[in-house]
Amino acid sequence: MAISSTRPHALPDLRRVLVVGGGGREHALSWALQRHDAIETVWITPGNAGSDQQALAIAETDSTALIAHCQTHSVDLVVVGPEAPLAAGVADALRQAGIAVFGPGAEGAQLEASKAWAKQLMREAGVPTAGHWAVTSEADALAVLAEVGRPLVVKADGLAAGKGVTVADTIEQAEAAIRDAFAGRFGSAGSHLVLEEQLQGPEVSVFALCDGERMVLLPPAQDHKRLLEGDRGPNTGGMGAYAPAPLLDAEGLEQVRRLVLEPTLQALKARGIDYRGVIYAGLMLTDAGPQVIEFNCRFGDPECQTLMPLLGPELAQVLQACALGRLDLAPALSIDSRCSACVVAAASGYPDAPRKGDAIQLSFSSKTNRQLFHAGTRRDANGELITAGGRVLAVVAQGDDFDQAFAAAYSGLNQVQFDGITYRRDIGHQVRSSG
Repeated sequence: MAISSTRPHALPDLRRVLVVGGGGREHALSWALQRHDAIETVWITPGNAGSDQQALAIAETDSTALIAHCQTHSVDLVVVGPEAPLAAGVADALRQAGIAVFGPGAEGAQLEASKAWAKQLMREAGVPTAGHWAVTSEADALAVLAEVGRPLVVKADGLAAGKGVTVADTIEQAEAAIRDAFAGRFGSAGSHLVLEEQLQGPEVSVFALCDGERMVLLPPAQDHKRLLEGDRGPNTGGMGAYAPAPLLDAEGLEQVRRLVLEPTLQALKARGIDYRGVIYAGLMLTDAGPQVIEFNCRFGDPECQTLMPLLGPELAQVLQACALGRLDLAPALSIDSRCSACVVAAASGYPDAPRKGDAIQLSFSSKTNRQLFHAGTRRDANGELITAGGRVLAVVAQGDDFDQAFAAAYSGLNQVQFDGITYRRDIGHQVRSSG
């Protein structure tokens, strides 16, 4: 009874926010949160060169230092961006210290941190997904492959920075991927594998903002994982994205809510998990309906950069309401009806061995319909902007249609220069008339 009597009847003041992470996703989140009029300060840690004076020098998994900052500066909300600190239990530690956090605890983060755990949960919940085998040794994996007699998708069970999946075209490719994983290619993340039946159909990403009981769905997005044009080359963390993906209309999105997201949230709840954060469903739209390829426990990158400009200033309070378990108190989230396009500028050598330290020249002019989000950037000792990661910058733009949005994004990309700059010129080819 004591708990129910202290439940708020309105959301508390929201003035100071801390975003945890240092990539393009976190830069976009901090930008979006600052659009709320009542917010005075948005810190970001460890941030990047786009974070200006609000960046802190706290590691994203340093719970003790994060709590100290929140307590010293009366932080009203923490938004945890990446999967690694979530899987490490950073949200748990902050909540135990009485701090409102948007992001699941370590148990809920297993949706992403263990593909085998997520598959078991989907099976229990009746969520449609590909048939699979969870294996813990190379011998077992090769035995499954031999018994099945056809190429399978090979996935590292743990976190592998979005690069632990091989969609094999031949049995030989699947066998090589299995041997590579158990040889240590993905470290401990590849010590267990999930082998999956291959599905056929277009892929789409759906994001649900959850408070443990309720959810708000964002417009569907589609990203481009392959490095090279024509969807060729190695998998990356993502070379670009667009939203809303016309693959799912309003009726299709409701079907995903009903068949995938609500059963998943209920299955988490049945396990005693109070899931407050993003459920990101990576889906394949097959002839038999939507099937889950994988779940993630955070916003996608670069889908987040693509979506944030479409979301209204109420987003900050929606995330706060999720963190407090009171989405019923949140204002309605307004969503821009325009199209949004994102193109990533990556470093030479990405994704295997990205080169760092190249000087970046920007003559970029931000506009109301165009944004530049930093990812792998930093300042050197002289204050010069240099590359510091695989995906360096993301140019995002909005338009009345996808042709307008992508024209504006690629125009902005022409104002970004560094040695070895790598980007795809066919992002959004599915929806561009010139694609």
